[in-house]
Amino acid sequence: MTRPDEFRVDPDVDLHVSADRGELAAHPAAVLGAIAAGGGLGALSRAGVQTLFPHPPAGFPWATFGVNLAGCLLIGVLMAVITARPAGPLVRPFLGVGVLGGFTTFSAYAVDVQRTVAEGAPGTALAYLAATVIGALLAVWTGDAVAGRLLARAAVGEAR
Repeated sequence: MTRPDEFRVDPDVDLHVSADRGELAAHPAAVLGAIAAGGGLGALSRAGVQTLFPHPPAGFPWATFGVNLAGCLLIGVLMAVITARPAGPLVRPFLGVGVLGGFTTFSAYAVDVQRTVAEGAPGTALAYLAATVIGALLAVWTGDAVAGRLLARAAVGEAR
């Protein structure tokens, strides 16, 4: 059985840095398996939302917009939770990189922008382009800030 300190993995690995490559080399199958399994679940969830709420031609892609903002909010919450209460070594790769990385879809976002312009609605495309970037950044910040405050409040309550 491995101790938690024997199996620490940071999924934000820069493979151009030799020290970072060592982390992935320690347990590559476990990390990549967690990311792949989570990514599959996240992508299927996103596809389900986009199927239930298709956007009309030249219309605002609300499903993709909502998925990206919800996913970014949850990424902020996850980072706050993991920072406050460290979890197992595969939680962040599975949930953060896998599930939420597969759920959010900035490739579909780019295609939606191009398609909306091609459909004759450049104003809508520009609004969507800006709203997604600004909304995603605000969603991550909000998720992290709110979850961090709630966790800090809970910790103070537990200490009493």
